[in-house]
Amino acid sequence: MDRPALNTLHTPDCSDPARLAACPAPAKLNLFLHVVGRRADGYHLLQTAFRLLDWGDTIDFAVRTDGAIHRRNEVPGVPEAADLVVRAARLLQAHTGCALGADITVHKVLPMGGGIGGGSSDAATTLIALNRLWGTGLSRAQLQALGLQLGADVPVFVYGRDAFAEGVGEALQALELAPAWYVVISPGVQVPTAEIFSARDLTRNTPPIRMADFAASTTRNDLQPVACSRYPEVLRVIEWLDVHAPARMTGSGACVFAEVSSEEEADRITKDCPPRWKAWKARSIARHPLYEWLQ
Repeated sequence: MDRPALNTLHTPDCSDPARLAACPAPAKLNLFLHVVGRRADGYHLLQTAFRLLDWGDTIDFAVRTDGAIHRRNEVPGVPEAADLVVRAARLLQAHTGCALGADITVHKVLPMGGGIGGGSSDAATTLIALNRLWGTGLSRAQLQALGLQLGADVPVFVYGRDAFAEGVGEALQALELAPAWYVVISPGVQVPTAEIFSARDLTRNTPPIRMADFAASTTRNDLQPVACSRYPEVLRVIEWLDVHAPARMTGSGACVFAEVSSEEEADRITKDCPPRWKAWKARSIARHPLYEWLQ
């Protein structure tokens, strides 16, 4: 089967003060994910390494003067009121008292329920782009705090760099990683995050590691065994990809990834991928394409 072309993300043209087209919302990988405890309020304490990819959705924004916020296109399975993009826009509007609105068009590339941050990245890009278009002037740290109200993965996309994360995922430290190519495979199933975190058999007491020891540590994804037991197709992808390169699930699933030695190796693996799954190649990026828009 034909494979999706490499989806390279760029900083959009800013010449029109009332419009931004093709604002990038990159995917992320969790290079590892440890559940190290649980707070009294039930939220899980995590350690993870986030890696940003040059692959993702894009979003168009146009300013409205009537204060209304509308998503201009359908996103299958996501009602407008529940869309994190719409919720992010309304949250920024309410937080700042901005009287402007926006028409928003979301061009989906990333699979939903994949553990690669699609909805969270879209929300972060919305906060960053509308902060610029509306002139609301919030800082990176302020937008990160706002984004946390939408989801634990939103802050890292506002942060805009590879990061070592702790807490519920919001305590971020910059992580310097060598450039790399990855193969990412979607098994064609959606894994609900809440289902995995609520599982009785989830490991919740992995000993914490130090960021300085990350590269030399033996790591894993604590959510992977739970997801594989409930969604066997995830396990099948891991077993297939692991033949080519060490494979691991990202986030709570369902996508599986492997770091490979070159773009050519990524091409070879994606070409060989069974047609019932979708495979992409993606390279790492050191900074979010909109990184320079915030201080």
